[in-house]
Amino acid sequence: MSEGNIAADHLRLLIERIERLEDEKKGLGDDIKDVYLEGKATGYDTKIMRQIIRLRKMQPHDRQEQDAILRTYLAALGME
Repeated sequence: MSEGNIAADHLRLLIERIERLEDEKKGLGDDIKDVYLEGKATGYDTKIMRQIIRLRKMQPHDRQEQDAILRTYLAALGME
């Protein structure tokens, strides 16, 4: 087997792995969507659920800094 064939086989395997992972990612995305729909059906606000997910991914100090900036902006606009 030549180097070209080995490289082509390796590339094909990589592409096939990516395709399988993309399929899995789509499936997971569908599952996540279903959970949000379940939350909505139960009466939860999905926009707030998404915001909580985003906030939980943040480091506590980053979240506190963002909250402080938001409060400052709201106060400057007379909204707080």
